[in-house]
Amino acid sequence: MAAAVSGDLNAVLDNLPWHALSGPQASFTENLGTRAYRYRRPVGLFFACESLDTDGWAALTELAGPKGTIVLFQPDIGPVPEGLNELGRFPTWQMVADGLPTTAVPRSLSGVEVVQLGTDDVDEMLALTALTQPGPFFPETHQLGTYLGVRAGGRLVAMAGERLRAAGAAEISAVCTHPDYQRRGLGAALTAAMVEVIRARGDLALLHVVKTNANAIRVYEQLGFRIRRELEALAARAATPSPL
Repeated sequence: MAAAVSGDLNAVLDNLPWHALSGPQASFTENLGTRAYRYRRPVGLFFACESLDTDGWAALTELAGPKGTIVLFQPDIGPVPEGLNELGRFPTWQMVADGLPTTAVPRSLSGVEVVQLGTDDVDEMLALTALTQPGPFFPETHQLGTYLGVRAGGRLVAMAGERLRAAGAAEISAVCTHPDYQRRGLGAALTAAMVEVIRARGDLALLHVVKTNANAIRVYEQLGFRIRRELEALAARAATPSPL
């Protein structure tokens, strides 16, 4: 059983994009100095800064540019400053797997194989995520970590993998199943498998789920995840000047 979340790791989990982009995933960043970072556009959409003070917001705005969208993912973001328009704000639970997960075994399905996914599978990964909408997934997102999939008759029908990764913690993301293969335990099985991949490195596995997704929350709790705290996903863009 994994150890409880330590004080130092709590600070990492509270601002996971910042600790990822300024740490293990620094090779995937775009930045202007050291005040703000964002994932390169083919990889991801999150921005991050160490502190959302005046200088932090200014650095984020400069990094986004006049037509870019700032996307943040952390607790207690607060109001956006003058000069930005808030486009959306979505309350989200951060869940951590620091309990002992149950074994998730999918029902028998002829022709199924679990495989590690890579560059040759990107087109299918993009098609599956476009169909099922588990969250943003781009042509190079798979480079962020390990991705596992289930194939049936040679076709990719389910997948899960890693997205945000900082020292001591990794986020499970892109958990999705083709509609024809849902309710067979494939998503739960892949999530449990990803927990083991992450734990084998000595890291804490976590994931994020919209607060209103009661079914997914129940499944994750059955696997040994617990709700740690609420975060916000926020999108904002530079305000368009009013015409004279």
